[in-house]
Amino acid sequence: MSCVLEVQQLVVRYGQATALDGVSLGVERGEMVALIGPNGAGKTTLLNTICGLLEPASGTYRIDGRVAQVPEGRQLFADMSVEDNLRLGAWTRRDRDVARVLDLFPPLVALRRRIAGTLSGGEQQMVAVGRALMAEPDLLAVDELSLGLAPMVVDDLAEHLARVNRERGMAVLLVEQNARLALELCPRAYVLETGRIALSGGSTELQHSPAVRAAYLGGATDEADG
Repeated sequence: MSCVLEVQQLVVRYGQATALDGVSLGVERGEMVALIGPNGAGKTTLLNTICGLLEPASGTYRIDGRVAQVPEGRQLFADMSVEDNLRLGAWTRRDRDVARVLDLFPPLVALRRRIAGTLSGGEQQMVAVGRALMAEPDLLAVDELSLGLAPMVVDDLAEHLARVNRERGMAVLLVEQNARLALELCPRAYVLETGRIALSGGSTELQHSPAVRAAYLGGATDEADG
């Protein structure tokens, strides 16, 4: 497999404050990878940098193909319809047919004429993911999929994300504070703390790491999980 994203020794600063301090990571084509860590660790900064919104102070990143971001908080155009929000995701492409996204998210069919600001949080997150998919990216970068949503809604969205990866071979980089969700959904993960990669490896391995369990999984034991 080849890397769709390769980050090498990336440093990003806000003035005198260092947000990312020598971060290196990679995502293979068609792979699902999680990036977990506490609030303020630099996760969103990393996504904004690889999406071209921030300029690194040093280090490099390379994307082999197109990347589209599902931003934290969804950031829809609240006074526009669902369909118009979706079409905006394909603004660089000739084909702006929303049918393929509606096929992936059937609940949006009945909502396509609704004003986006009137939707529930889960419905808005479907639109945000669908809007990113309209760009037909090689890498989908999702920032806090579960933010502010009920567990059942999150589970449904996670299944849609897995389906996109499975059926379209689209790589996914999932940035999540909900470590349990991220590690269950993605086979491989990185742990970002204070701007540095603290741990990385297979998600099953990380789930059994005492440090990860204590910091991100509530210190639960295997017996309690069962």
